[in-house]
Amino acid sequence: MQFLQFFGLKFNPFPKEVPIEHLFASSAGTELRSRLEYLEATRGIGLVIGEPGVGKTTALRAYLKGLNPASYHICYFALSTLNVREFLNGLAVELGEAPAFQRVRTIHLIQQAIQAMFHERKTTPVIVLDEMHLASNAVFNELRLILNFEMDSHNPYILILAAQPPIRTILNLNSHLPLRQRIAVSCALQGLQEAEVDNYLSTRLAFAGSSDRIFQTESISAIYSISSGLPRVVNSLATNCLIYACQQGERYVDEECVYQAANELKI
Repeated sequence: MQFLQFFGLKFNPFPKEVPIEHLFASSAGTELRSRLEYLEATRGIGLVIGEPGVGKTTALRAYLKGLNPASYHICYFALSTLNVREFLNGLAVELGEAPAFQRVRTIHLIQQAIQAMFHERKTTPVIVLDEMHLASNAVFNELRLILNFEMDSHNPYILILAAQPPIRTILNLNSHLPLRQRIAVSCALQGLQEAEVDNYLSTRLAFAGSSDRIFQTESISAIYSISSGLPRVVNSLATNCLIYACQQGERYVDEECVYQAANELKI
């Protein structure tokens, strides 16, 4: 990539995936981690809501990687790709059980596996269900059945539901009241603040090998305004700014460069 050489960068500073150890510690991410750590202590159900591109999956990935595998057993699913049977079967397998032909029997196997894992092996199952705003009502109903332990007297599991804002409308349905009442922790993940965008760009550039202040103050404000601080959009826009500036032979990204880059991206 020509712009990398032009700006003296070792690699693209703003890739889609960033190694966990090099993730930017935003205030929103710190707050989410605090909520999830509380959920560790209480167990039960947590809800993580955020707009597309805000970094829900990335933040959860970082949190899960930090859990002690001797104490926590992680099961991750993107519900947008699974129907009820696939979800039940997949969860049973993740918990070390062979799915039964009958749905009810599979649910019992899942419950027994969770109980055994928690009480006998002293390991807490952590079930993460991503893209829950796309899940069917049938999946929500199955969750209510699966998570009923000893008449709801205790929680031998951690369940994290991650979704976009439409999840609020879904959970407000009367049929989902029992599940909604079980949610112990809720966090609406926000994008980067304007001051954080400046630090984020500088940190990523430094990691890629440049100590220059390539993005000028006015350009940072423009990037924040266009992206609303959503990391995915910030990454795309910042990369395109570097490409455009390189094409123009400019060593710095100014406000005009940002708007030209945004226009090319149609954002």
